Amino acid sequence: MHPVPTWRRTAALLAGLALTLLAGCASDNKDEFAGRSAEKLYAEAKADADAGSYDRAIKALERVEGLGAGTLLAQQAQIDLAYLYWKTNEKAQALTTVERFIKYNPSSPALDYALYLRGVINFNDNLGLLGNLAGQDLSERDQRASRDAYQAFKQLVEQFPASRYAADARLRMDYIVNTLAAYEVHVARYYYNRGAYLAAANRAQQAVTEFQQAPAIEEALDILVRSYDKLQLPVLRDDAARVLKSSFPDSAFIPGARPRQAASKPWWRFW
Repeated sequence: MHPVPTWRRTAALLAGLALTLLAGCASDNKDEFAGRSAEKLYAEAKADADAGSYDRAIKALERVEGLGAGTLLAQQAQIDLAYLYWKTNEKAQALTTVERFIKYNPSSPALDYALYLRGVINFNDNLGLLGNLAGQDLSERDQRASRDAYQAFKQLVEQFPASRYAADARLRMDYIVNTLAAYEVHVARYYYNRGAYLAAANRAQQAVTEFQQAPAIEEALDILVRSYDKLQLPVLRDDAARVLKSSFPDSAFIPGARPRQAASKPWWRFW
């Protein structure tokens, strides 16, 4: 009997090792949701979500969405997925999911919630105003998400005025309007303090035009008056001053309501 060549023994060992590794991979890739119905998976996903196991709940809901395609259960799984993506800071995926739901389920009984969720996903409590502004050009800060949130809430309250989510949506709309107005005034002030008076006037005018009822409009008018004065545009300055005086007769920006600063030019004389 001839001895088995070394190379053949090595090849056999490698083949055996490969089979072992493949078996291990197959075991590792075992479908943890195999054999469960969509209904069973959905129930487990809800339990996991309630327990804070969001990642596992997301995996189960993704499977439910596939298994129950075209069913109400799949629709519910999709809207739940959007919420959980948002909860786990996957904002882009959350928006994509909720937008898909809104597009393909326009008659769903959950459409009002989907619109509300789209607004909430875009909604940001500080809207970029109270964060760290160091080293950033305020004119470049993006407020699109805030405006998108406003539009989603607006569609909700117009299309479903009696929705359980409508009251909160209205509150959020008011907050967004006030904060966007404050943002425009913040930028206008930023420009004014740096001597960019035309840019300051433009941003202040934008605030006045777009957000007429917001509290920040009082300061926007003040910035308009001061910017037009610096730009030597007396007609526009006087018009803005008259609007400020008639709209906010007790304004601290009106002479006599606050002490004049010694270093400031007394530009209110035209009253």
